[in-house]
Amino acid sequence: MAKPAKAIILSAGQGKRLSPLTDTRPKCLVELSGRTVLHWQLKHLAQAGITEAVVVTGFAADTVEKEVAGLDIPGLTVRTLFNPFYALTDNLATCWLARGEMRGDFLLLNGDTLFETAIAQRLIAAPSAPITVTIDRKAAGYDADDMKVLTEGLSLRAIGKTIEQYDAESIGFLKFDPEGAALFTRIVEQALRTPEGLKRWYLSVINQIAQEHGGGDHDVVRTQSIEGLQWAEMDFPEDLPGNRALAAAWVAAGE
Repeated sequence: MAKPAKAIILSAGQGKRLSPLTDTRPKCLVELSGRTVLHWQLKHLAQAGITEAVVVTGFAADTVEKEVAGLDIPGLTVRTLFNPFYALTDNLATCWLARGEMRGDFLLLNGDTLFETAIAQRLIAAPSAPITVTIDRKAAGYDADDMKVLTEGLSLRAIGKTIEQYDAESIGFLKFDPEGAALFTRIVEQALRTPEGLKRWYLSVINQIAQEHGGGDHDVVRTQSIEGLQWAEMDFPEDLPGNRALAAAWVAAGE
């Protein structure tokens, strides 16, 4: 079973909900304990064995390019890919722009997801499947902004913020094998030909694939639990204290 060596990071958006921190820089460049969110992502991907990363930029792309140029992470090559339409579309169009990078085995993650190295390692080591979605569960319940997931065993049955039945949440971190990559990019291309395509999220395509290719002995979309491991999102100002504490703990642990 091949293991992915490439990761694609979707970092085109501005993150207006974090204003004024993101008035002149995207949220992937918000600093946490001396490193940006992007730096933490790349560092932990490299520690998990990823050797190539493609960062899809948009808002203030020059600042991200400068950050990437200044990083020296042993064993990791980082490139950027600019999305000039970031202000007009949602992230499905960003995936369409990056579809040429989506061949073979790769990881796909949101540019605002903080995660410890063990999460990337667990996803990479997950059983072979066309598409694998990392999920977490929480006892306190889910809020309106959570990307909710309905599972059946290890299979994903539905994903979305407004689905009515759910038992987990996506952390915005996926693995694709060659079959899953080909199916995903084909449906992304089809979706971008529809009037609503420019405003769709890429996880809506994952939901579509789960609906159309689920069941039987060959479920296309599977899940990998990362329960008990540390992760966080960078969405709102109230996220900052917890995210800073998480990064501070990583620094204290010698990272």
